[in-house]
Amino acid sequence: MAEEPNSELQQPSASGYRQHFLRDVIFHGKFRALSSEESTSCHHGLFFLDGQRRVDYILTYPLRKSGGGRSSRQSDQSLTENLSSCNLSHSKQFKGGSTVADVEMGCLGETFNSHEDQKTFRREEFEKHLKDMGLELEKDEEAMIPGLGFVMIHAPWNVLCREAELMKLKMPTKKVYEVKESSSMMKKISSLVNKVLEPLHPNVEEHHFKNIKHLSHSFSREKQHLFDLSDKDNFFDSKTRSCIVFEILKRTKCKAKYSMGITSLLGSGVYTAAYPLHDGAIEESAEPNDRKLLYEEWANYSVFFKYQPIGLVRKYFGEKIGLYFAWLGLYTQMLIPASLVGVIVFLYGCATVDDNIPSMEICDPKNNITMCPLCDRVCSYWKLSTACGTARASHLFDNPATVFFSIFMALWAAMFMEHWKRRQMRLNYEWDLTGFEDEEEALKDHPRAEYEFRVMQKSLKKDKKSPLKMEKLTCSDRLPAYMTNIVMMLLMIGVTFAIVFGVILYRISTKAALYMSSSPTTRSHVQLTVKTTAAIINLVVILILDEVYGAVARWLTVLEAPKTEKNFEERLIFKTFILKFFNAFSPIIYIAFFRGRLVGRPGRYLYVFESYRMEECSDGSCLMELCIQLSITMLGKQLIQNNLFEIGIPKLKKLIRYIRSEQGAFQEEERQKKLRRYETDHFLEPFGGLTPEYMEMIIQFGFVTLFVASFPLAPLFALLNNIIEIRLDAKKFVTELRRPVAARAKDIGIWYDILRGVAKVAVIINAFVISFTSDFIPRMVYLYMYSPDGSLHGFVNHTLSYFNVSHFEHGKETMDPMPYGYAVEVCRYKDYREPPWSPTPYEISKEFWAVLAVRLAFVIVFQNVVMLMNDIVDWLIPDIPKDISQQIHNEKILLVELFMKQEQGMINIPERGTSSSIKETHRRSHNNNNSTPTPPFSKEQPNGTNNF
Repeated sequence: MAEEPNSELQQPSASGYRQHFLRDVIFHGKFRALSSEESTSCHHGLFFLDGQRRVDYILTYPLRKSGGGRSSRQSDQSLTENLSSCNLSHSKQFKGGSTVADVEMGCLGETFNSHEDQKTFRREEFEKHLKDMGLELEKDEEAMIPGLGFVMIHAPWNVLCREAELMKLKMPTKKVYEVKESSSMMKKISSLVNKVLEPLHPNVEEHHFKNIKHLSHSFSREKQHLFDLSDKDNFFDSKTRSCIVFEILKRTKCKAKYSMGITSLLGSGVYTAAYPLHDGAIEESAEPNDRKLLYEEWANYSVFFKYQPIGLVRKYFGEKIGLYFAWLGLYTQMLIPASLVGVIVFLYGCATVDDNIPSMEICDPKNNITMCPLCDRVCSYWKLSTACGTARASHLFDNPATVFFSIFMALWAAMFMEHWKRRQMRLNYEWDLTGFEDEEEALKDHPRAEYEFRVMQKSLKKDKKSPLKMEKLTCSDRLPAYMTNIVMMLLMIGVTFAIVFGVILYRISTKAALYMSSSPTTRSHVQLTVKTTAAIINLVVILILDEVYGAVARWLTVLEAPKTEKNFEERLIFKTFILKFFNAFSPIIYIAFFRGRLVGRPGRYLYVFESYRMEECSDGSCLMELCIQLSITMLGKQLIQNNLFEIGIPKLKKLIRYIRSEQGAFQEEERQKKLRRYETDHFLEPFGGLTPEYMEMIIQFGFVTLFVASFPLAPLFALLNNIIEIRLDAKKFVTELRRPVAARAKDIGIWYDILRGVAKVAVIINAFVISFTSDFIPRMVYLYMYSPDGSLHGFVNHTLSYFNVSHFEHGKETMDPMPYGYAVEVCRYKDYREPPWSPTPYEISKEFWAVLAVRLAFVIVFQNVVMLMNDIVDWLIPDIPKDISQQIHNEKILLVELFMKQEQGMINIPERGTSSSIKETHRRSHNNNNSTPTPPFSKEQPNGTNNF
C-alpha cells in the first residue's frame, strides 16, 4: 500500500509490522527460556538477560486478556488491518465537520475494533521511536504479576553521552584539586570541631574526602579526553542514567505533533506506570548498594542523633530532594536553641507563678469580689476567686519573658533564613550547580501534556481545514479558568470562616446549656470542657478540609493549564498554601484578635441571632485559650496528619495494589520464587512530589513563629516532631516509594519566598498578640500611670468596672438573685467603663483610651525595632560564604588553565595517583568512540522523534 509522500508520520508497512510483531513473540519465548537463570544472570531484574546492560527505566502496561481463544496470529492480523485502515484514512482530506480527528492517534476519522488494539498500536509505535532514539528495550510479559507486562529500557553509552551534552550535565574531569582552608587558624578549628563531632557523622564514604574535589565541566563528546572514562559503566550513575532516559521519554512523540510523550501515554492508559529502579534490596543479606547504605545510615531511627548523609541523598535521589532534606535538617538544628530558650521562658513562668501579684489577688479568698452574670436570665453571680486556676495557668504563658521570647524568635527566623542561604550556596558549590540558572534558561522545560492538549483543541476548533497548525493559549483563553480560580478560592476561604463561626456557635450554645445543668461539678468545669471539645472539633475539621483543599487546589491549577511543570508547581503551591493557611490559622486568629472585643456589658450583652451571646475572654485573658487551641491543633496535625497518615496511607495503598494484582492467590508461590526488582518496585507507592512534605513543614513554621508569644513550648514540640519526621520521610523514600526521577534544582524555589513572607508576618502578629491579646500592656500602663506604690497591687481591681444590679432591664435579670444568701446590689465585670454613679454611667472610660494608645504605640515600635534588627542581621551575614566564593573563583581559573593547555596541545591532566599523556588520552577516547559509535541524526527517522 503506497503512502502519501508528504505525510508527517512515516507508518511502517503491514508486512513490516507483522515481522516486528512476530519478532517480539519469538523474543518473549527466548526470554522465558532463560528465566530459570534469572537470579544470577539478571541480578534480580537490575540487568537485561545478558547480565551486562543495566535496566535504567521501567514501563508497565496491561496485558491483553486471552478471552475467546484468540491467538497471537489473529491479534497480529487485526492490528495489521487497523494499521492499514489508519494509513488509508490518513491519506484522505477532511470532508465537512462530520469527520472526527483522533488527535491522540494522529489519524483522521480512524476507528479500531477495540480500545485494547488502539493502546497496543500506540505502545508498539512509541517503542519503535524509542529504539530510533538509540535506546535498547527488553520485554517481560510472563512476569509473576498477572495481567501486567514490563518494558525494560537501557541507555547505551553513545545515547548517554549525547543526552548529557544536550542537557549540559556537569561531570567531574580528571583534574583533582585540594579545597584549602581560608587560614591556618580556621583549619585548626575545623579539624578540632570535626574530631569532636565525629560520632555524629554518618558512616559513609563522602565524609572522608571532604577536602578533595574534582574539577567539573559540562560534558562534551568532543572533549571526552578531559573526563575520567576508565570506568564507563559507572561514569554515569544510576540517578543520572534514569534522568537521561526520562528526558528522552518526555521528548519522544508517539504521533506527529499530537502526542505529548510518556505523560500522555500514562494519562491515556497506554502505559500504567513509569519509574526508575532502586539500586537493590535493603536486607542484611543483600549486596552493598547505595539504597542499603541509605537505609542503614539515614532511614533508621537508631541513627536519629546523626547528621544526614546529604551528599549520598543527592547522589541517589537528585538535587531537588537533596535540597529538601538539607533544608529540613538545618531547620531542625535551628530549632534546638529556640527550644532551649522556650523551655527557659516556660520555666520562668512556673518559677514566678507564686509571685505574680494579679493572680495572687484573684486567688485571695479575702478579695470577696462578686462578678456579674455572664449571660442574661439563666446565669448567676459568681466569685472571682473561682478563676484562680485559670489565672495561675495564664501566667505560664503571659509574663514579661514572653515579650523577650517574641523578639528572640523574630531574630531566630531571620538567622534561619540567612543561614539557609549560606548553606544553599555551599551545597551549590559542592554539587556543581554554580551557573545552573543559565543552563536552565537555555533548556526550557518541556510543555506539559495538558497544555499541549488544550493548544491542540484550540487549533482544531479554530481551523478544521488545517488542524496541524499549532496555536498558543492567550489570556482570553484562560479567562474562564482565572475567574473560576478566583471564585473558588474565595468560596473555600468563606467555607473556612463559616466553619469557624459554626464552632463559635457550638461553644456559645454548649456553655449556656452546661450553665443550666443541675450538677455543680458540671457547672464548675464549663470553661475547660467547652474549650477542649471545641479545639478538638476544630482539629478534626482542619484535618478533613486539608485533604479537600489539596484536591481543590490541584483541580484549579489543572484548569489553568500552565505551560511548564515549573509554572504548574508554583501555582499549585501558592493556592494550596493560601487555603491550608486559612484553614489552620483561622480559629487561632479569631481567638487572638476578635474574641472578647465586642461583648457589650451586663444588661446589654451583644447577641448573635438574638439567642447566642458573643463570647468573651476568661479572667486570665484570651492568651490561655489561645494556647490551648494552638497546642491541640499543632500536636494533632503533627501526630495524626503528618505521622500517622504518612505511615498508614502508603502501607494501605500498597496492600490495595497487592490485592488488585491477584497476588493474594499466590502467596505460597511467592515464598518460593523471589520477585525481581522491577516487580518489587511496582508494588511501591508512586512518588507524588515534595509539595506535601514542604507544606506540612511550612505550616509548622507558622505555628512556631506566628503565635509563639502565647505558646513558648511550640519550638520544642516542633523539634521532637522533626527528629521523627526526618527519619520517617527518609524511610518512606527508601522503602515505601518508587524511586523518583532525579531533578536538578539550585534552590528550594517558591518555598523560600513563602518562608520569608511568614517570617515577616510573624513579627506583626506577635506584636498584636502581646499588645492586644495578653495583659502585658494594661499591666505596664497601670504600673507606670495609675499604681500608687509602683507595683501591681490593685491591678485586678483597676481592670474591673462596677454595675448596679438595679439597672438590669426587665427580663434580663438573673433568676437566682440571692445565690449567697443575701441580695447582691453591685457586681463587677472586666472592662474599662465609668461606674454607675458617674455623670456618664457605663460609658468607655479614659483609662481605656490610654491603654489603647499604648497598645498601638507598642505595635509600631515593636514592629520597626524587630524589622530593623532583622535587616542588620541580613546585612552583617553575607549570603555567600567567603571561602565558597574564593573556591568558585579558583575553579574558574583552573578551568581556563585547563582549556589553555588543551589549545596548546600540552594537556597532562593528573589523575588521582596516576598521570597519562594527551596521546594516550586521545587514543583511549578514540577507541571508546569507535566501540560504540554515535549515530548521526538521520533524516530517515520519523518526524517528532528528534527535535534538537
